[in-house]
Amino acid sequence: MPVILDGKALSKKIEAQLLIRSAALKEKFGFVPALATVLVGSDPASATYVRMKKNACARVGLESLSVELPEETTTEELLALINRLNENPSVCGILLQHPVPKQIDERACFDAIAPEKDVDGVNTRTFGRMSMGLDAYPSATPGGIMALLEEYKVPVSGRRAVVIGRSAILGKPAAMMLLKADATVTVCHTKTRDLGEVVREADIVVAAAGRPKLIKAEWIKEGAVLVDAGFNAGNVGDIDLENAAPKSSFYTPVPGGCGPMTIATLMKNTLLGAERLCERR
Repeated sequence: MPVILDGKALSKKIEAQLLIRSAALKEKFGFVPALATVLVGSDPASATYVRMKKNACARVGLESLSVELPEETTTEELLALINRLNENPSVCGILLQHPVPKQIDERACFDAIAPEKDVDGVNTRTFGRMSMGLDAYPSATPGGIMALLEEYKVPVSGRRAVVIGRSAILGKPAAMMLLKADATVTVCHTKTRDLGEVVREADIVVAAAGRPKLIKAEWIKEGAVLVDAGFNAGNVGDIDLENAAPKSSFYTPVPGGCGPMTIATLMKNTLLGAERLCERR
């Protein structure tokens, strides 16, 4: 019987711990740290994600600073805002909601976020430090995935892991974190030949391609670990979980698996940044 990697349950456990830590900061330093979320445009899904993050801040005792910019915002205007947030001493984390309108240089804006406030792990320097095993915030979703695997004591060392997806904020950092945990990692993408044959060799499958039910049940070997980081219309992931989950040893549900852990990791990173700031004062 496969074990469900319950991100909702673990995120609640993490949030309870964070609430205690934020209360201690307020009592000792009189400081309530803020997470700044920046939303450009009016994409309904992005607005929902930002609202979920604002609600999570309230649950763990953080302030939420929500900034909404119009669709026609330029790169220069967004960079100016990020610089102001970098300089704001009460802001301990900055999250730029992805994606931004296409006229904006998203990479330049991600890289403008100060590394000490890059709680979503999107900055090039953050990724580089993490990849080299140096101190850095983990990218939120991959960091949440690794926390789930650790919580449920899923064997990673020496296992064959296949990551489907190569985005800078999910696939690539997930591969680096699995590599750091001593997995043997293969990264696949839309140009990969015979994807099914590669997936059939995987002990751990991390699906992060953003394509509903891309990963077929017949590709999954018995006892594989299934991590579905996809979330598509109709609450459908990137793996055909209905048919693949019974073959697995562990799997993340969709929804309720990776999503709650992404938000919990953001909260955890923001509070850690606040604690480090207070220690330096």
